[in-house]
Amino acid sequence: MINILISDKLGTAGLEMLDQAEDARYDMKTGLSKEELIAIMPEYDGLIIRSGTQADADLLAAGTKLKVVGRAGIGVDNIDIPAATERNIVVMNTPGSNSVATAEQTMTLMLAVSRHTVAAHNSLAAKEWNRSQFAGGELHGKVLGIVGFGRIGHLVSERAQAFGMTVVAHDPFVKAEDAAKVNVSLVDLDDVFAQADYLTLHTAVTPETTKMIDGEAIRKMKEGVIIVNVARGKLIDEAALADALNSGYVKAAAIDVYTSEPPADDNPLLNASNVLHTPHLGASTVEAQRNVATQVVSQVLDCIRGTETRNAVNNLS
Repeated sequence: MINILISDKLGTAGLEMLDQAEDARYDMKTGLSKEELIAIMPEYDGLIIRSGTQADADLLAAGTKLKVVGRAGIGVDNIDIPAATERNIVVMNTPGSNSVATAEQTMTLMLAVSRHTVAAHNSLAAKEWNRSQFAGGELHGKVLGIVGFGRIGHLVSERAQAFGMTVVAHDPFVKAEDAAKVNVSLVDLDDVFAQADYLTLHTAVTPETTKMIDGEAIRKMKEGVIIVNVARGKLIDEAALADALNSGYVKAAAIDVYTSEPPADDNPLLNASNVLHTPHLGASTVEAQRNVATQVVSQVLDCIRGTETRNAVNNLS
């Protein structure tokens, strides 16, 4: 019998797939401490997580039977991939399952922060009628800079162009001719900073990208730029962005993700000027939750059964 531990919340569609699997059983135990997870890991062949569980070297070492870690989502920065590879544990993610949801959230935030939607709603709810106070800006005719031109970056680009935006992007793993086929100019990162009226981030957290949006990077941007982050909080130096917002150099920001989640009370962005906050809703649609749950369960079961290994992010010899 295949034993699977689910340590973060997973959509019911995925749980129903496991219920129907005659050769598998699962335990869904969320909110456990690292010590509690380590204590039970020896029981399981597979581990399914989202962003809440830190699958570090200690946790992986405790999984003496562990064959696969399935990340329900795209980002794998909460998994120690070298440690997993050393122990011959497959690490897989589910690219594409929530890409549309994340791209739509990006556009939602871009529009909402441009048109002062939240502030206008709160004003009207307070029985005020201040139309002139909430004059906003249009996306049409503006330059959108995209950092990270993978699946989500492509989807954001398509939607932005439908609004009449010009798109420039930076991604060292994409060829300029491939970007040109979808009417996107692939340029150096500094050129993205210099050209963008709106800047949106869609790249993974690596040593090179951690705090890539810092004070130095912001000074290379246009005064009045609007920054949107629906990727990872660690991509931004939150104190530097807060300073730029409070000074007015950055016109506004829309932030869905934070260095630590939930953000600490002293997170400088919480009290910064002209910020629209949402609590990591990028993948939070009914459709995305269903897709990511069924995809990760299917992949984990197939891997343990030896049928097929899909979307592995590490290379096992």
